Amino acid sequence: MTAHDEHSVDPAHGPSSPGLWSQAISATLHCLTGCAIGEVLGLAIGTALGLSNLATIVLAVVLAFVFGYALTITPVLRAGLPLAAALGVAFAADTVSITVMEIIDNAIVLLVPGAMDAGLASWLFWASLAFALVVAFAVTVPVNRWLIARGKGHAVVHQYHH
Repeated sequence: MTAHDEHSVDPAHGPSSPGLWSQAISATLHCLTGCAIGEVLGLAIGTALGLSNLATIVLAVVLAFVFGYALTITPVLRAGLPLAAALGVAFAADTVSITVMEIIDNAIVLLVPGAMDAGLASWLFWASLAFALVVAFAVTVPVNRWLIARGKGHAVVHQYHH
């Protein structure tokens, strides 16, 4: 399999296609990186500043989208696309994935008793956040696989990764 084949989408692939699953895992790891950076910063800043749970979650979600999109836009800009087109590619590639990931990981952190009130030095804060990101990854992989199989989501970015 060539590098080009690895990033191409073949609609004939069935539900158990390893190619689509590996692409979905790769896309989700990419998304998780941006989400985790934003999420950790947002929750850490909100917790350190004593912001309300709502303000902390909003900050974390905004930063997750900023970092998630930034990780996609950078190589697309390097490929020569103008900023407006690169933004369009990033929005098409990552919006659904980041949204699913953010809903799952923030819901889990909110559901873990005391996690949002725990300080940055607390194992509960970090353990709940790590657990939430792992679960969000597991839930988002099949979403990304479904999108890639239809030529959507992260599939739109692969033509710029050369």
